[in-house]
Amino acid sequence: MSRLLRELEFHLGEVLGLSEVLKQPRFGDIDRGIATAMLEAAAELAEAKFAPCAARLDADEPRWEGGRVVLPLEAGEALRAYVDAGFPGTAFPRPLGGLGLPFLLSQACGALFAAANVSLYSYPMLTQGAANVIARYGSEAQRRRYLPALLSGGAFGTMCLSEPQAGSSLADIRTSATPAGERQYSLRGRKMWISGGEHELAGNIIHLVLARVPGGPPGVKGLSLFIVPRYRLDAAGGAGEANGVGLIGLNHKMGWRGHVNTALSFGDTGECLGELVGREHEGLGYMFHLMNEARVAVGLCAVALAHAGYQYSLDYARTRLQGRPLGGRDPLAPPIPIIGHPDVRRMLLAQKAWVEGGMGLVLYCARLVDELGAAPGSAEAEKASLLLELLTPIAKSWPAEHCLEANKLAIQVAGGAGYTRDLPLERLYRDNRLNQIHEGSYGIHGLDLLGRKVRMSDGRALQAFLGEVQHTIREALHSDELRAECRALASAVQALAATTRRLLETLESGEAERALSNATLYLDAFGTIAVAWRWLAQAGAALRGLPPDPGGVPDGARPQAEGSAEVFRRGKLAACRFFFRHDLPRARAQLALLASLDDTALNMRDDQF
Repeated sequence: MSRLLRELEFHLGEVLGLSEVLKQPRFGDIDRGIATAMLEAAAELAEAKFAPCAARLDADEPRWEGGRVVLPLEAGEALRAYVDAGFPGTAFPRPLGGLGLPFLLSQACGALFAAANVSLYSYPMLTQGAANVIARYGSEAQRRRYLPALLSGGAFGTMCLSEPQAGSSLADIRTSATPAGERQYSLRGRKMWISGGEHELAGNIIHLVLARVPGGPPGVKGLSLFIVPRYRLDAAGGAGEANGVGLIGLNHKMGWRGHVNTALSFGDTGECLGELVGREHEGLGYMFHLMNEARVAVGLCAVALAHAGYQYSLDYARTRLQGRPLGGRDPLAPPIPIIGHPDVRRMLLAQKAWVEGGMGLVLYCARLVDELGAAPGSAEAEKASLLLELLTPIAKSWPAEHCLEANKLAIQVAGGAGYTRDLPLERLYRDNRLNQIHEGSYGIHGLDLLGRKVRMSDGRALQAFLGEVQHTIREALHSDELRAECRALASAVQALAATTRRLLETLESGEAERALSNATLYLDAFGTIAVAWRWLAQAGAALRGLPPDPGGVPDGARPQAEGSAEVFRRGKLAACRFFFRHDLPRARAQLALLASLDDTALNMRDDQF
């Protein structure tokens, strides 16, 4: 955890300006000392309680016994420690029962828990999302009724969207909600793939359920959102009688095995009552608030899992002795650590470039959330909102794709041992594989980005992004060491803008399929350019913290203690350079293909597959 902690402190302290965030009046007396103590406490708890039971939760999956879901005891113990330390409410205002910390700091703490044990961390992660929706869109009575339990560990939360016949196609949802009193509705239907849908880790489970009120319009415009507790609340706000939420079965996934995934029924085992959130037929908009937050959190989990794999494979490469230098011809010479082999070094550096670049992007999005709350309604808040909307599908999808590749390389570094359960690398890979699907697949987010996000507000979101990139380039141009990267990024964003115009012209001319058929490639190229931008910001911060150049002394000749600040910063510069030389050119090639409006997939007949 110490390496991840150092990485997070660099981003918060030197790249993203946590000190400036803390000056906002709403954060009161919270200072850098408190922030550092919170991060260190998270790292200590993650290492002491979350990491030790990760393999156990993976091997001993949730099971259904006697009408109850059974999990290893360590899961409950670790979550109780998490609750006792106050982490469930880190980013919630103090009047609501939270700690009132910046969202940026809360997400940094989350990265430590996700790296240690992502399936366990996902219980409070989902709960925080559910609580956020109630805090923002619920009535005052609903906030008083449900938030204390959600923010104190007395209840966990879920989001219930998918159904057996309707996965990503929310327009096909059938669950009904019939009025049954003032803001009370009787729900009937079934939900599928519900994470955290049934367990005994807390006294109650608060489900947020999308359903249809009779007489509503078809499709997604007819969806409403309801708060549906597993147990109805008694007069004191505690768990009372059962509320007609039934467990149909457990789904067993390849990863996140310690997180219960369920098929649920509503109204089959008794009347199921729910409370309407906000207004009828506006539920999808409310739920998207939770989903967008969850999407950034999925990207964070992907980065955290890849960081864990990278650090393990790095340690393995430094201690595993095998082979001799490529130029060595003496078979009796002692073997060397495999980190001395060029291809192993390439795989380690690729991991570092993807993981630390992805971390820069997801934490930047968390910083945008704090900017939104700084001055609601201001021009700065509006720009932050546009940037966050634009970057959310990228912050979810690019790390989920490329940090999975990092986990794959971590396994490859360990060779045959990487495929065994003796090492955590295969588990980390399986856990990360789910992030490509969680909260929407790569393809869905590509369609969202190209079909909607770059066009919204007359293209102002894209213009805001291009402006921020240009600002970073202008700052970095002061350094001779980053001039090549500045030129490469400037050229890439010009290509991105030109290709976007070409695709949008095609879309607006009525050729939607041709314009959007390769939207996944567009998302990947856009994501690579966005990560290159965040790498340039990291490289600039790394340079600013380096000691004065002694003049005429090559880097390799300078004495540098392992783990020193200079080694850390020089590593940042090398990883930035690698990303710009090995990854950014791929984005340029993708943009050229997109600009050609390639329709090969469209023209292939079904019987030719």
